[in-house]
Amino acid sequence: MKKTNSWIVYATLLIVFWGVWGAFSALPSTLYGYPDEMIYVIWSLTMIIPAVFALRRQKFDRRPKAALYGILVGLTGAGGQLLLFQALTIGPAYLIFPIISISPAITVLMAILFLRERLSKIAVLGLAAVLVALVLFSVSSGNDDAGSGTWLILSIFICIAWGVQAFFMRKAATIGVNDATTFAWMAITGLALAPVAIIASGGLPLDVPWQAPALTAATQLLNAIGALFLVMALSRGKASIVSPVTNALAPALTIVVSLLVYQTLPSVYGAIAIVLALVGSTLMVYSDERRGEALSDAVLEDGYIEGKPVAP
Repeated sequence: MKKTNSWIVYATLLIVFWGVWGAFSALPSTLYGYPDEMIYVIWSLTMIIPAVFALRRQKFDRRPKAALYGILVGLTGAGGQLLLFQALTIGPAYLIFPIISISPAITVLMAILFLRERLSKIAVLGLAAVLVALVLFSVSSGNDDAGSGTWLILSIFICIAWGVQAFFMRKAATIGVNDATTFAWMAITGLALAPVAIIASGGLPLDVPWQAPALTAATQLLNAIGALFLVMALSRGKASIVSPVTNALAPALTIVVSLLVYQTLPSVYGAIAIVLALVGSTLMVYSDERRGEALSDAVLEDGYIEGKPVAP
């Protein structure tokens, strides 16, 4: 695997962990009625495990700019999660999730504008297919009754927050902040917002069976580990490619796992979305592979890459 495209390994691991997590993430609520706010609290605790593992491999970056971007990544991610719980209590999921699913488009736009990332024509075609797939995944996942209220504003804020979060992850990597530091700040900010979730749920529930928090911990650990792989993928690959590809293929895997475990067939929208996600992601990865080969050839030919000399 060329160093230029090493992000593919971590993106694949992310898709596996988030795809499996997605298939089982709703079980604590459906089986035991476990509050979403408490799921958030346990998720914030599971973030400690991969954070400790990452910090054993890399030194914590104490620079102020590392803290700045780490906190921004953490607040946009965890803050968006808290807003999602509130939005789902007052609005229809089948309208909320399609809005949120557009967040990779925000990441792509910011990466092109502020990081000067470029997409080939093949990658643009793949991106279009992936974005359509994301919307179709969301449309096929909800069937709630329509509602009214502030859910639309909250959904827009969540979409922006998660799109900006992926951009800040990539930006932190470009200024030399290592993966462990960024993820550690994500864990810290997630824990810092846990009291807000507890207050929103009316306090710690005492009448739930032990299986509820145990199952939540098991599923959310998959989520937390996947988040670490997201940081690692974005530190090695273009945000304009990594974000849409992973956000499209993870739900595709969730549908496949659900099909095998629950014997449930995807809807027509879901089936079309899987095809579009696979085709679009393949085009984007293929485009990046071609770019990596071209850069490698350029380095071999004259020792320069993008106009800068490369050390032997």
